[in-house]
Amino acid sequence: MKVNFKTLGLCFATATLLAACSEPPEIAAKVAKRPDVAPYMGANNGFVTKNWTPGNQASWTESVDKRTQGQNEYSRVK
Repeated sequence: MKVNFKTLGLCFATATLLAACSEPPEIAAKVAKRPDVAPYMGANNGFVTKNWTPGNQASWTESVDKRTQGQNEYSRVK
């Protein structure tokens, strides 16, 4: 029985490519989006900004605006 290495290599390459396509989807992206909770509700832990209280929409909007202005190059150059 003669082994055809070309066919064997092609089968191996095909099996490798198909195995790479069976990777499960990323779960972190699904967990991060929660349409039932408003963004300003946030987390109640030590990683939040100190001027913002979870559940207070006004302080959340103020914190986001302040952060945005800190990233604005025009206002930083002045």
